[in-house]
Amino acid sequence: MACGQEESGEGKTPQYREIEEIPGVGPATAEKLRKLGYSTIESLATASLKELTQTLGEKTAYTAITEARKCIISIPFMRADEYLKFRSTVERLTTGCKALDELLGGGVESQSITEVYGEYGTGKSQICHQLCVNAQLPKEQGGLDGGVLYIDTENTFRPERIVQIAKHLDLDPDRVLSRIIYAEALTSDHQMHLLDNASAQFKENNIRLIILDSLISHFRSEFIGREMLAERQQKLEKHLHKLIRLARAYNAVAFVTNQVMARPDAFLSEAVGPTGGHILAHTSHTRVFLRKAAAPHVRIARLMVSPSLPEGRECIFKISERGIEDTVLEKRR
Repeated sequence: MACGQEESGEGKTPQYREIEEIPGVGPATAEKLRKLGYSTIESLATASLKELTQTLGEKTAYTAITEARKCIISIPFMRADEYLKFRSTVERLTTGCKALDELLGGGVESQSITEVYGEYGTGKSQICHQLCVNAQLPKEQGGLDGGVLYIDTENTFRPERIVQIAKHLDLDPDRVLSRIIYAEALTSDHQMHLLDNASAQFKENNIRLIILDSLISHFRSEFIGREMLAERQQKLEKHLHKLIRLARAYNAVAFVTNQVMARPDAFLSEAVGPTGGHILAHTSHTRVFLRKAAAPHVRIARLMVSPSLPEGRECIFKISERGIEDTVLEKRR
């Protein structure tokens, strides 16, 4: 997705390698952009004008974004058949479980947000750890042959678990760990700051998987009461849009976990539902609900929302020392 080194000719897409090469962006402006977290052409192309005008002049900000977008996205409108060909660039990351991959249409989709939610102990973080390893597999094995950006908000990341899963897949644990870029977010603002300033990591480490575990934890604990709900949702929406822009710019998988809230009035529906309200519901492209099964270590995944797959289907999977895997129990639908 990045711009190349070639000179652009008349009628051709402009080519820039560094943000200083964009017309109107000199060294001083480039330094300001980097302090804002925009250090690459891709990150600048996905910036919003409002964000940049707080530091740069409106004309300079508009020119910088417009030129960067010309480099990344050269055709603003296209026919649906052309878009279908463009969609062929979307890749899928295996979960390590055939049943779960089938539920997701072949694996976790790149260039979109996949959300899993469920009560504690249902396997959300376990799937995150599995994907960290699987993302580094060759593409012919269902991987993305890339690195991982992992933002942890609940102190649930365990490198020891990564080593366990890597050994099962006959991968070098030290190399696998070295390709996971980890950060613990201490507050919601810190969480947003980490993602806003992550663009440099993508090129340096070939990031192909972004994990937020969990997305909502800090927002939920810091913004309490209805009087703070609007501010929380605005920040959450900005955070999610930054995530999807990064996923699309780098053809990466965006995978987030979410907590649940009780539904005391539920009768026929599930007794719990995802937190985050309409903002998260509108932004997540694929939503999966996890719950425990009666059998030990077995979990049930239900596809709740998908733009292209039948909703309401279920599958079962097992969490073992080897990671996420299929179970011998009959698959549920």
